[in-house]
Amino acid sequence: MGHFRSFLDGAGFFFQGLRWVARYPRWWLFGLIPALIAFVLYAVGLYFLGKNALDIAAWGTPFADGWGEGARTALRALVGLVLFGAGLVLAVVTFTAVTLILGDPFYEKLSEKVEGTYGKVPTGYELPLWKSIPRSIRDSLVTLGWLLLFTIPLFFLGFVPVVGQTVVPVLGALVSGFFLTIELTALAMERRGLARKSRFGLLRANKAPALGFGVLLFLLFLVPFVAIIAMPPAVAGAAIMVRNRLAPPLLSAERTG
Repeated sequence: MGHFRSFLDGAGFFFQGLRWVARYPRWWLFGLIPALIAFVLYAVGLYFLGKNALDIAAWGTPFADGWGEGARTALRALVGLVLFGAGLVLAVVTFTAVTLILGDPFYEKLSEKVEGTYGKVPTGYELPLWKSIPRSIRDSLVTLGWLLLFTIPLFFLGFVPVVGQTVVPVLGALVSGFFLTIELTALAMERRGLARKSRFGLLRANKAPALGFGVLLFLLFLVPFVAIIAMPPAVAGAAIMVRNRLAPPLLSAERTG
């Protein structure tokens, strides 16, 4: 029961972030800019993938050229559908990472502003922009690699009868949600001087709230336009969660130091 309550508490941090950006609508609009850019890029990519999926399937299945027309068309339609589905899944699980990379300066300012309304902002660990962006890209690629290590097998397990329609979606939401939390809390944790391994360890030690926060966002991000609107409150909620739940001792130590 304690884990379930912690899970709900984690989800509640998104609503705290939502309330924060509702009080400061200018910052909400400020945080929408990178999300809109990322959404347009993904929409264009998915459009071209959908338009050319059958051609890609035909190129990838030359062995079916000698088959009957019905069997050949069915196979290539299935392969095209799988390709587009894989692209859609990849878009969902990478949207946050790409948006955060594109909007690093935007979300850094937003995250700082959120913490500033709660008290002193941790300082002393800031990096210049020319260092912070490459590090953000590197950390996001490492996180993406771990995410794909889990999601690729789950994607193919999704075609297994019964299991693919019951167990796999739940596992997929949990895995994707956890990694969403890793990405979104990185800004506030880096502000406290926590490197990637330390951030992973802290979130593993707080799995229930990390999952509650991330799973809710994963479900919201499945809806295209909701993903854009929800990005600023997600960043705000992550900053609040780090400050009030995940790493408050670090802030206290920094104050007394």
